[in-house]
Amino acid sequence: MGAEASVGALIFDMDGTMVDSMPSHAQSWVVLAQRHGLTIDLPELMRRTTGRTGLECMRILFERDMPDAEAFVHLQEKEALYREIFAPQFAEVQGFSAFAEAARARGLQIGVGTAGDRHNVAFAYAHLKLRPLPAVAVGGDEGLPGKPEPAIFLEVARRLGVEPAHCIVFEDAPLGIEAARRAGMRAVGICTGHTPAELAGAHVLAHARNFTELTNSNFLEKHHVAKL
Repeated sequence: MGAEASVGALIFDMDGTMVDSMPSHAQSWVVLAQRHGLTIDLPELMRRTTGRTGLECMRILFERDMPDAEAFVHLQEKEALYREIFAPQFAEVQGFSAFAEAARARGLQIGVGTAGDRHNVAFAYAHLKLRPLPAVAVGGDEGLPGKPEPAIFLEVARRLGVEPAHCIVFEDAPLGIEAARRAGMRAVGICTGHTPAELAGAHVLAHARNFTELTNSNFLEKHHVAKL
């Protein structure tokens, strides 16, 4: 990685990347569908919705267009279910906080780009032991299109004041990996729910099951982002 590709910021997706929340999200989809008498193919629903904004997800679930206000009511119900399910078993993806703190100590900026809304971000922040918390978080309730569109990641970079080419995105979902590519950012696949092949791309620097693996492989040092 040459000087033209130096790194100034790390941008983390939240669900399945920072926090090990995808099983709880899946459970909340099942309960919501049952409440509304809907039959779902859960793996297919997860594939289609992971990385999408909440309003986009509701239209996918109900298989029809609906006004934002109606979609928002369903979304609030779904996300309240998710937080209720995940809270007793909350866990970060192994090694995330330590990795983020090590990156910050090397002079890197830290941002969050998620399809989750501000309530889910606040929920995750309240449970994470990471201090200080990321100063910039762009969520799926800010009116930007969801992944694979690059808008969320580009807005994180804009608020951090770092050019996209100098950002590395950490993502657990194919739509997020594609969003990073469209944003002109490099990426790392966090394989909590997908295989390396499913998170592949010429812009993908590495794959790991968690952040402990990245730390143990000296990822930061190898990619010349350490400022020692």
